[in-house]
Amino acid sequence: MAERLTVFTTSLIVLIFITGCPQVTPEPVEATKVEPAKVEPPKPKPLPTVSFHDKCAHILNNFVDDKGMVDYKALKRKKLELKKLLDEFDELDPNVYNSWPKEDKIAFWLNAHNIQMLKIITDNYPIKSSWILRLFWPPTSIRHIKGIWSNYKFIVMDEEFTLFETRRRFFRQEFDEPRIFFAISLASLSSPPLRNEPYYGHKLYEQLDDQAKRFLSNPGGFRIDRNEQTVYLSAILQATWYGKDFISKYGTDKKFKDQQPSTRAVLNLAINYISQQDASFLEVENYSVKYITYDWRLNDGS
Repeated sequence: MAERLTVFTTSLIVLIFITGCPQVTPEPVEATKVEPAKVEPPKPKPLPTVSFHDKCAHILNNFVDDKGMVDYKALKRKKLELKKLLDEFDELDPNVYNSWPKEDKIAFWLNAHNIQMLKIITDNYPIKSSWILRLFWPPTSIRHIKGIWSNYKFIVMDEEFTLFETRRRFFRQEFDEPRIFFAISLASLSSPPLRNEPYYGHKLYEQLDDQAKRFLSNPGGFRIDRNEQTVYLSAILQATWYGKDFISKYGTDKKFKDQQPSTRAVLNLAINYISQQDASFLEVENYSVKYITYDWRLNDGS
C-alpha cells in the first residue's frame, strides 16, 4: 500500500510540474544575411610588347615632322641606314611573326609599307620630270616616278613584294580593318599624314583612331560647305579607291540612305571622328557629296 502511494504521489508531482509550469517558446533566430561575393569582370590582358617595331623609330622620329612632312634631303644621306632597316624586315623569322597577335601583324606591314615608300622617294629625290609629263602633273608630283607602285620590289621574310601587292594582300584582304587606309603613306600632300613614330600592336587602335581624326580634320580629307549644301570627301574615299573597303565594318542601312553603299559606310565612320556639329549636319541635312581632287605633290619638308 505504501509502495502504491509513493508511485501515485510521484506521478502527481510530475503531472503538476508539466501542466503547471509555463511553456517557454524559443525566440526566432534571424537568419544571417550573406551578401553575395562581388565578382570582378576579368580585365583584358594587355597585348605583349613586340620590340621589332622600335627598329623604325629612329628614321621616323628624326626625319618626319608632326604634320607628316619629310626631310627627304637629309634622309637621302641615310640611304644605307634605310636599306639596313628594310633588311630587318627580310631577316625576320616567319615563325616569330606568326606568333604575334593580329595587331602587331598590322603594325608590321604598315611600317614595312611606309618605310619602303620613304626608300623609293629618297632613291628618286629630287624628283625628275619631263616637260611632257609636267603638262599633267606638277614637277614635284610622285606620279613622275615610273612604276612607283609596281616596279620597286622589296623582300619581307624572304618573299618579294611591291607597294601595290602589300596593300592588296594585307590591307585589303587579310586584315578587316579599314582604318588602316588612314595610316598608309602615299608620300603626297593629299595622303593621310605619315606618323613620326612606328605603329605598335599594343596601341594600334589608338593610333588608327588618331590617324582618322587627323585626316578628317584636314580640309583635304573632309569639309562641309553649308552655303552650297555640299560635303567634300578625300578622293581616297571614293568607291573606286578605298571606299568599298569600309562597307564590311561601317556599312549601314539606317543612315545616309540616299547615298551609295560605300559613301554610306564612309559617312558612318566619319561621324565618330568629326565635331558634333558636323556629325549632326551629316545625319539630318540634305546635301550632295563631292570628292576632292587628289594632290600628288611630294610631302617634302626639306
